[in-house]
Amino acid sequence: MKELAEFLIRKLADNPEQALVEESDAAGTVTFKLVVADEDKGKIIGKKGKVIRAIRALVAAAGAKDHKKTMVEID
Repeated sequence: MKELAEFLIRKLADNPEQALVEESDAAGTVTFKLVVADEDKGKIIGKKGKVIRAIRALVAAAGAKDHKKTMVEID
């Protein structure tokens, strides 16, 4: 799941070397924190949040395959 999120944001970002994903697991929920350059945040969020919703849906689908609840945050 983490690799999927990293792949997606690095392909979308103008500065892929600054894009990374921090993973934490608490109370049965895996949280992925997307850290990108300030100028890339708009591309990751997308118009009306469509891109971040798509990323969340893909990560949730990968998590469901492993029977895990996931959350994706952007920082």
